[in-house]
Amino acid sequence: MTEPRRLAVLRAIVEDYVATREPVGSKALVERHALGVSPATIRNDMAALEEEGLIAQPHTSAGRVPTDKGYRAFVDGLPAVRPLSPAERRAIERLLGDGARSLDLDDVLERTVRALAQLTQQVAVIQYPSLARARVRHVELVPLAPRRLVVVLITDTGRVEQRSVEVAPELPEVGSELVTELRGRLNAATAGRRSDEAVAALDAVLTSARPEDAGAVSSVVAALCSALAATREERMVLAGTANLVREASGFATSLAPVLEAIEEQVVVLRLLAEMADDPASGVSVRIGREIVHSGLSDAAVVSSGYGSGGEVVARLGVLGPTRMDYPTSIASVRAVARYLSKVLAQ
Repeated sequence: MTEPRRLAVLRAIVEDYVATREPVGSKALVERHALGVSPATIRNDMAALEEEGLIAQPHTSAGRVPTDKGYRAFVDGLPAVRPLSPAERRAIERLLGDGARSLDLDDVLERTVRALAQLTQQVAVIQYPSLARARVRHVELVPLAPRRLVVVLITDTGRVEQRSVEVAPELPEVGSELVTELRGRLNAATAGRRSDEAVAALDAVLTSARPEDAGAVSSVVAALCSALAATREERMVLAGTANLVREASGFATSLAPVLEAIEEQVVVLRLLAEMADDPASGVSVRIGREIVHSGLSDAAVVSSGYGSGGEVVARLGVLGPTRMDYPTSIASVRAVARYLSKVLAQ
């Protein structure tokens, strides 16, 4: 579609259909939009748009509705990501501002997903940071008994892994001097490294251990390697399912497959992992049949990556019907991802 006027007509149809949830006719376009052409010209443009597969007539004598291809043309034709309103910025700052920085990762993600659901009136989803992509921030050793330690791994994304270590009874008790020394050596070897790099660096800690401490050091290093190689199932947190139910009429078929896909989580997690941000907008948009995963071919997803230090460690986004307010969703997803990245960097 090369004619700017037809793109303007398509944009007006999308905007009206999202706002009214009713098929849009030429008379409504003339009344609501200053398109600068006659009703006959608009009808001709609508006929051309329908011929290109960008709009469709759901029923005889009804107005037109956008198709998946039409929504894609609309999104691709957006001039820029619109700025958030002052009220939207205040809502994000209130939920993810200074108060959120003192909370643990679970609390931060819960706050974030609720804020995103409120801003967009869609289902909001956030993927937990992957430990494989994170870097070690700190390793802590907490003595619980003479021969028992807890190894705590903290990443730069705020994720925490813990392992309990039982030292063999025939070895000397794990005293505070050894704990302090070993803590320092572990942090020197692993801080700032990715998990695979950290595991490799721990070899030096093992080989440099004194013979009398070798058993205790080996047990601690093994526990830390286990934490670094954690195979915990990827998780996500979501909010706003009620928004999806309210938008049930926006799905051409039953809402049940969409709800099942969300409940399974693995489908949504796989989809997020496949999405890559557009360099210009900082977001990724999948519409309708562009989503090949079962149950979501009648939906739309807007997502963006978040992380710390300029590195993406996971993604967040919103899911809803293809009849979505794309400008608001795109702006909100990008803004919330940036705020979350700032919070995690503290």
